Amino acid sequence: MKRLKLKRMTKRQIVSVILITIVVMIAAIFCLFPFYWMILNSLKDPDLINQGDTSLFTFHLTWDSYKAVFSYKNGLLWRAYLNSLIIAVTSTIGTLFTSSLAAFAFAKIRFKGSKPIYGLFIATLMIPGQVTMLPLFMIFAKLHWTNTFLPLIIPGVMINTYGVFMLRSFIVTIPDGLLEAADVDGCSWFRKYFRIVLPLIKPALITLGLFSFIGSWNSYMTHLIYLSDESLTTIPLLIAGLKEQAMTGVVWGRMMAATTLSVVPIALIYLSCKKYFVQGIATTGMK
Repeated sequence: MKRLKLKRMTKRQIVSVILITIVVMIAAIFCLFPFYWMILNSLKDPDLINQGDTSLFTFHLTWDSYKAVFSYKNGLLWRAYLNSLIIAVTSTIGTLFTSSLAAFAFAKIRFKGSKPIYGLFIATLMIPGQVTMLPLFMIFAKLHWTNTFLPLIIPGVMINTYGVFMLRSFIVTIPDGLLEAADVDGCSWFRKYFRIVLPLIKPALITLGLFSFIGSWNSYMTHLIYLSDESLTTIPLLIAGLKEQAMTGVVWGRMMAATTLSVVPIALIYLSCKKYFVQGIATTGMK
């Protein structure tokens, strides 16, 4: 009887594993299909796209769309890549520094009114970005920062509420005994932050860095509002320019090619940091 029960349980387990695998594969196909469709149309013959071809497989592949994107407005793609990298990298580094400092202060430094201040700080998450868009534009226009990269970098560096909230949840779990031991060695608060806290929250920092980089890289509305000079064009603005041309029934292949090229840096960064990213998402503190 026991052997029969074991066999039945084994069969049930096999069936459940097969079903779960099928469901996961179907979900993966649905998630990956838009990327496949984007890459396929970027390599498809532009004439086939203009004729309304929707075939899922084709052997008529060409690099014409990519060549057109690279030669678009005398190589504007390279300038857009450089501008987007400058904005995204600078914003990410600044956000990680200021958010980790603020999170360390709220988590480990006891000062009068720290809890109410932190509560008010977190409450700003409920304010939609559209509400502050016009006041910020008026402030930056008075400072003559429009048509520069500063409005795209400074706000995220000065305040990133989600980043502070995320990092604080990690820092809170660091034992106070580590910081007290550092007091014995005469460490200052900044040295504790730099030598003890930062190494222990590395997965969280990388996770926040990925979120910050991707958000800055893909931002379109703020780039559209503050940047008007063609030399300051970023990747989202470049793709939008191609899309406006595509609405007239032209260059859909070019737009897909530009979008594919815009995904490459994010994919490379994610693959290189995947281990830390998954660890940072899966945990809310130290193991």
